[in-house]
Formats: sequence, C-alpha cells, structure tokens
Amino acid sequence: MPKHKYIETPEKLMELFKEYVLHERDNPMIKVEYVGRDGEKKLTPLEVPITFEGFECYLAELGIINDLGDYSSNKDGRYDEYATIITRIRKNCYVHNFKGAAVGLFNASIIARKLGLVDKTETKVDIEKPIFKGIDLDVTEDNGTEEDSGTT
Repeated sequence: MPKHKYIETPEKLMELFKEYVLHERDNPMIKVEYVGRDGEKKLTPLEVPITFEGFECYLAELGIINDLGDYSSNKDGRYDEYATIITRIRKNCYVHNFKGAAVGLFNASIIARKLGLVDKTETKVDIEKPIFKGIDLDVTEDNGTEEDSGTT
C-alpha cells in the first residue's frame, strides 16, 4: 500500500510555499538599536532570507509535515509529479538569497556559504632546498692564497 502524501498535490505544495514567503515578509526580524545622545530605542524590521529549510520549519509549525526529504529525493519515483515544484522552490530560495546578498540586504559571506559559492584564490608557494645538505658555501676563512694573506 502506497504511503499517504501529506501534501496532496504539487499545486498545493507551491501554494504552501507562497504562503511561507508571505509569512516571512509579514514577520520580519526586529533589530534593536539605541541611537542618539540619549540612546533612544529604535526598532528596525529586517527582511528574513527565504530558505528551503525555513519552508520545512514553516510546514512543521503548521503541523503538515516535518520533512520534505521524500518529496525532494523522490524515492522510488513516488513523487515524480513534485519534482518540478521542488526544483522551482529551491531556485526561488537561491535567487532570493543571491539577490539579497548582492544588494547588501543579507550578509554576503554567510549567504555565499549557504549557496555553496566560493571565492577562489590561487596561492603559489616556491620552496628552495639546498642542493648540498650540511655544506656551508659561504667561505669566509683564509683559503691559503698569498693574495688573501696579505704577504708577498
């Protein structure tokens, strides 16, 4: 007997994602700042990044499902009809975070790590090893020639 699908259709999944996006927009995080000479308290609403993990938490809070792992992995092809929607949701999350970081809305280094982006730098290190180990080639002693001894 096939497993019961907590989210009946792909359209319902997309509808729930849109609700999640609106929920996050309508419930920003609040930054508390104290400004001015008198330290007046100022509350600044901050937009929240949209993430797939956040969407899963939202669904869990609603009591719908705790994990979208089966929908994402499409075990045994049971969730074929959801594949396009899952991909679209993930891309929406990616684009939202990328744009937010690009315009300075979100911390760029945190978002870059989250999105798997890396800033590649190439470092080349040359280490020179002596050809003759244990032999000091800087001879400062008198080698026995008359020129060097100062005698004629």
